[in-house]
Amino acid sequence: MKKKTQSDMLPIAPLMIEHRLIERMVALFEKELNAISQKSQVNADFLTQAVDFYIVYADNCHHGKEEEILFAQLKTKKLSPPHAQTLDNLIEDHARGRALINALAASLKNVRLTDSLRRLKSIEATIGDLVKLYKEHIRKEDKEFFIPAMKYFTKQEQDAMLAEFWEFDRNLIHEKYRKLLEELEK
Repeated sequence: MKKKTQSDMLPIAPLMIEHRLIERMVALFEKELNAISQKSQVNADFLTQAVDFYIVYADNCHHGKEEEILFAQLKTKKLSPPHAQTLDNLIEDHARGRALINALAASLKNVRLTDSLRRLKSIEATIGDLVKLYKEHIRKEDKEFFIPAMKYFTKQEQDAMLAEFWEFDRNLIHEKYRKLLEELEK
């Protein structure tokens, strides 16, 4: 039996593995939703860490690879109209996810100062929207888009894309902390 090598891996494999981690955070968000509705208060420490997870891991790392590598390369191909529409929808989902995370982060800045019922309901609604968005988004990518999208690429293009993903991940931490230092130096 032939042992699988890295070059036998489709470039969507690491993206789908990342989806499993993101789904675990979605499950934690669902738990927080239940806690908010039961206790009428938020766990600001958890939500702050969850926002960081989404910004760094889900958006910068995961969506970064999708948008800057996979989706960018797909845009150079002649996609079927349904695949082109799905690609556009996935990019819109990413933008919506960013907007929701930014709204949640903004709400958290003042959550300790004003724990009003209106603010709690706003945070609760935002988390609910995030949960719904990510569940559907991941389902769409995993079940409807990723496998058919690979048919637009040759084996060599797939291998090159996978190598780009590894390089992207390798450089990500350096980029994060370079930006942090630049902000601190201002």
